[in-house]
Amino acid sequence: MITSVSRAALLCRPYNYRCFIFSAAARNLFAPKQAFFRGTGGGGGGRSNIRAMAASLSSSSGKANAEVQQEVKLLNGVYDNYGGVVVQMTKSMDSKLFSSLIKSSLSHWKQEGKKGVWIKLPIELVSLVEVAVKEGFWYHHAEPTYLMLVNWIPGGANTLPGNASHRVGVGAFVMNEKREVLVVQENSGRFRGTGIWKFPTGVVDKGEDICKAVVREVKEETSIDAEFVEVLSFRQSHQSFFGKSDLFFMCMMRPLSFEILKQETEIEAAQWMLLEEYMAQPFVQKEGHLKQIIDICLAKLEGGGYSGFSPVPTTSTFSDQNGYLYYNAADLKCSNI
Repeated sequence: MITSVSRAALLCRPYNYRCFIFSAAARNLFAPKQAFFRGTGGGGGGRSNIRAMAASLSSSSGKANAEVQQEVKLLNGVYDNYGGVVVQMTKSMDSKLFSSLIKSSLSHWKQEGKKGVWIKLPIELVSLVEVAVKEGFWYHHAEPTYLMLVNWIPGGANTLPGNASHRVGVGAFVMNEKREVLVVQENSGRFRGTGIWKFPTGVVDKGEDICKAVVREVKEETSIDAEFVEVLSFRQSHQSFFGKSDLFFMCMMRPLSFEILKQETEIEAAQWMLLEEYMAQPFVQKEGHLKQIIDICLAKLEGGGYSGFSPVPTTSTFSDQNGYLYYNAADLKCSNI
């Protein structure tokens, strides 16, 4: 986790082993030659003076060499594509040493023109957090196993990307041939004990696709197997979860099974309910976006010409994993493109 560079290399760009920094003593090595041979007026004085200067020369040369060879310890960082540095700490160290390494590293990276510095601290190195904060770092985000700290070397307003700003949720509109929709009552959260019947919903997991997340949620909450059809609509809201914004995707599903077995930990009840009965609930009547969602679902079901977004597998240079592009594939096929 520590990199060593000579002080000469630190101060001379680019790194060049022929580039040195000289102390005052070392500069004497390059004084005019006659300075070493000035006599004092006596016969042997000049010779003694030469011996003294030779001794001084040897001593000064050793000191200069020692200064040039002095090493400065740095944190081991990887340069990113945005003029920044990423440091991943893996080993524990003394807090004083860590503080010293941060100081020397920031000085070094500043001279290199670096801007953002990221330090990833695993949870077992939590004792070093205070040290980093005192050296000007602040929290960027945290995960179960690590904390990410960041520093903006130039000072002032920064252009660093913020932490994740949105949570992604999904809802499932699942209707059988009897015009019944799949609904649940939750035993936790804001709807607990209200008697409100709602569509199955949930949060998309890290690295999970929307079209797969909604299939999982329906299965977990009701044991119903369902096939993803398309995204009917999505809603953005703000300040919904610890100050984060929320993206909610309403998805149409096709049921593949019909026997319900509710999830004991989160679901109070689950059933197939006539769509008209669901729509008659006072809560649904008051919530404008729910009425709009129903209108969209009916337009899709009754041949009203509404088409949602279907997932089309795609690749990207930004990720090694394949993803999905959601768009109105039906209308695209009918176009002249």
